[in-house]
Amino acid sequence: MTLRAVVKGVGHYLPTRVVENAEFEETLDTNDEWIRARSGIERRHFAGEGETTSSMATAAAKSAIEMAGLTPDDVDAIVLATSTADLTFPSSATMVQEQLGMKSGFAFDIQAVCAGFIFALSNANALIVSGQARRVLVIGAETFSRIMDWTDRGTCVLFGDGAGAVLLEAEEGEGTSADRGILSTDLNSDGSFRELLYVDGGSSTGTTGYLRMQGNQVFRHAVEKLSKTATTAMEKAKVNPADVDWIVPHQANIRIIQGTAKKLGLPMENVVVTVQDHGNTSAASIPLALSVGVERGQIKKGDLLVTEAIGGGLAWGAVVLRW
Repeated sequence: MTLRAVVKGVGHYLPTRVVENAEFEETLDTNDEWIRARSGIERRHFAGEGETTSSMATAAAKSAIEMAGLTPDDVDAIVLATSTADLTFPSSATMVQEQLGMKSGFAFDIQAVCAGFIFALSNANALIVSGQARRVLVIGAETFSRIMDWTDRGTCVLFGDGAGAVLLEAEEGEGTSADRGILSTDLNSDGSFRELLYVDGGSSTGTTGYLRMQGNQVFRHAVEKLSKTATTAMEKAKVNPADVDWIVPHQANIRIIQGTAKKLGLPMENVVVTVQDHGNTSAASIPLALSVGVERGQIKKGDLLVTEAIGGGLAWGAVVLRW
């Protein structure tokens, strides 16, 4: 028998404020057509007054716990992927732990920017497989609207806020690709590409800073690295692209999503796409897409999923799981 980390619940949260592309026309030399053509984004959500990364993460977590038919006290650990924590420290995960009313267990943040949820899933899987935890909440949550340079039309129109969560539980499988749960993971990073996507603030500057990105260069790396890591993860899981029911990619840019699907030989009909409504929500984008995919009736029990992401670092990776 093989211990697997199986998804038992999923949930998401989006702020009520919806920002259409046309709103940027008032302050920037841009328009709806320009934004859609280059990114596929039509609108995004921005956190309102009093909303934080941890409060959105908590809302998503509650939905995932409810779907699983459990309570916060049933959860052993929280792994929260974010680049926009409420404070420098403590971790936003511990704030979620408090907001959920958890009196035991442990919680920590993971920071791998847009690849954060993939890294968080991999770490949660390791906690479960090693026996350190039976049930783990894995959350992606971001308030990127608070680190935007609103004069930079190349970045500020691309990002949005939100949160998504999945609840993983240990379950015995047969050790084959037919098992439910996480079947394989593949993680990568290369710090030599730091200048392509970063925030120009932190302890070295004493400022919060703003997001800076060389969009064309990130795009060039994205399709190649995402298709390669997805292929590697599938090889580890002993599955083929023809076996895949859904690709659930990081929702950064429709052209990257289309390019990656093409390289993997899969039609767009097999891709869960939410970028048009959410923009790039960084570490939140994959769990948001998973939750919306379930809500739409696309993702069903037993489906084989490949999910992949790339972000600042550069950091990238993929996870193969059976729902």
